[in-house]
Amino acid sequence: MAAALALSARGRGRCAPNPNVGCVIVADGRVVGRGWTQPGGRPHAEAMALAEAGEKSRGATAYVTLEPCAHVSARGPACSDLLVAAGIGRVVVAIQDPDPRTAGKGLARLAAAGVAVTTGVGAADARRMMAGFLTRQAMGRPFVTLKLATSLDGCIALADGTSRWITGAEARAHAHLERARHEAILVGRGTWEADRPTLDVRLPGLEARSPQRVVLSSSPSFAGDEGWTIIPAPAAIGTLPGDHLLVEGGAGTAAAFLAAGLVDRLLLYRAPIVIGGGLPSIGAIGLVDLGSAHGRWQLHDARQLGIDRLEVYERTPCSPASSPT
Repeated sequence: MAAALALSARGRGRCAPNPNVGCVIVADGRVVGRGWTQPGGRPHAEAMALAEAGEKSRGATAYVTLEPCAHVSARGPACSDLLVAAGIGRVVVAIQDPDPRTAGKGLARLAAAGVAVTTGVGAADARRMMAGFLTRQAMGRPFVTLKLATSLDGCIALADGTSRWITGAEARAHAHLERARHEAILVGRGTWEADRPTLDVRLPGLEARSPQRVVLSSSPSFAGDEGWTIIPAPAAIGTLPGDHLLVEGGAGTAAAFLAAGLVDRLLLYRAPIVIGGGLPSIGAIGLVDLGSAHGRWQLHDARQLGIDRLEVYERTPCSPASSPT
C-alpha cells in the first residue's frame, strides 16, 4: 500500500475532478503492475496497472488507495468491473470512495464476484494523499495550503517591503515543487500590485505544471491581467478549478483565509535570520484570547532544507472548517 500511495502522489494536481489514486498489483510476491490516475483523470490507476500486469493479474492481489469505482462513464468502464474481469483474487483498499456513484458499491461488486476484499490499510496516509478530492467531495471547495516564508521572528520582509530572498535556494526549490502539486495558486491584490509575481514552476521538467494564477480582490473595478482569475473573497474558492489551492501571500490574505477557517495545511519555511521591525507574516485574525489559539494545529512533518527549516502543520480534526456559502 505504501508503494500505491507513492504512485498516487504523481497524479496530484493533474487529474481533478478525479481523485489521484495509486494501484499496485502483486503476484507471487512480485509487483507485476503499477498505475496512477493520469492527467485529466483517465486512465484510472487500476486500468493502468491491469494493462501492465496482463495475464499475471489472475489470482493476484491489487492494492488500491481508494475504493475502485462502480459507475460506467463515457470515458471508460468501472474499475471494479475491470478487476473482476481480469481475475484478480484479492483487493486491498485504503479508504472508501465518498462519491455517491460508488460509495460502497465498488466493494460490494467485488465481494459479490468472489473477490476477497480488505479495507482500511493505510487509511490515514490515503486520506492525507487524497485530501484535495476528499475536501471537494465533503465541502465543495479545494484543499487549502497556506505557505509562509519567514525569519525567526516571523517577518516576511524588511520594513520597506524588501523580501528577496528570506529563504535559501533549497527552500525555494521545495516551494516550487509544492506549486507543481496544486491546480491553483493565490495571492492578494497588494502582493499582485507590488510584485507582479509570475507564480510559475521553475524546476527543470516541471514547468508545464505551473498552476492557474488567482488574485484576491474585493474591488469590482479591479481587472487584473490576462491569464489571472479574480475572486472577491476566500469563500469564493469553491469556484476555482481543481482540488488543491496554494495561498502564497501576503499578510492580509493569509489572515483572511485563517479567519475564515479555510486553511487546511500550513507550510512554514523559516530562515535562520532575525529582521526586527519587519513586516509580519500574518495580519490580525480576530483572536480574542490565547486559549482559543491552542489545539488548532498539529505538526505533521519537519525537515531541514539547506540552511532553512520546514515545518508542515495540519489542522486538527476538531478545529473549525468552513464549507462554501
